[in-house]
Amino acid sequence: MINNTLLLVDDEESILRLLELLLKKEGYKDIFVAKTGYEAFSICSNVKPDLILLDVMLPDSDGFSICRKLRKVTDVPILFLTARSDDIDKLTGFNCGGDDYITKPFNHLEVIARIKAQLRRQNALDVVNEDTHYDFGYFQVYEKSGRLLVDNKEIFCPAKELQLLIFLCQHPNLIFSKNQLYEEIWKEESFGNEATVMVHINRLREKIEPEPGKPRYLITKRGLGYKLVKAEGEKD
Repeated sequence: MINNTLLLVDDEESILRLLELLLKKEGYKDIFVAKTGYEAFSICSNVKPDLILLDVMLPDSDGFSICRKLRKVTDVPILFLTARSDDIDKLTGFNCGGDDYITKPFNHLEVIARIKAQLRRQNALDVVNEDTHYDFGYFQVYEKSGRLLVDNKEIFCPAKELQLLIFLCQHPNLIFSKNQLYEEIWKEESFGNEATVMVHINRLREKIEPEPGKPRYLITKRGLGYKLVKAEGEKD
């Protein structure tokens, strides 16, 4: 049996039951289901799931609003499940803290594969050497605990943002294109998902930059991509 705890949130009973059945066949035993945002919050406060599959259209609230609230209390992967496939909806999902976006109708086995992939990445992040950390003076990143300290204050950072920041910390002063970053962090070909990287870069700047509009650390190299540098005057 797999020890990860999962929360499935959808108002369609048939989808919940089918996914629950398939996941149990894969070895996941701790699976909780909710049909409303209220039920999802109630479950999260008691069981602290390792991953949340969240429908966008729910009876009492939309998934984007629920995700924003969840991001105040948890950094576990959140996968959106929705019939809305417009690019603006996808960007909204990523911008409010989602880690993946699956559109209906979908292949159930693909959903299972994406859930497993997100958990593998999260588990890998959790076992990184606890002594590995990166100090940029104004902010510090700790891999093992997934902590981000900015100006001596701990700042909450969702999983995908943290993975992106850690990758850039591991390769300081190197320029990466949007496509390279997407394929490295999301582990799939970009296929025009450059905007997803831009959203996550902007969200990171809001956290680690003294003046996000005038970045000192996370720099854009026009026509090339992004790089993370120590600001002038910062100690090594």
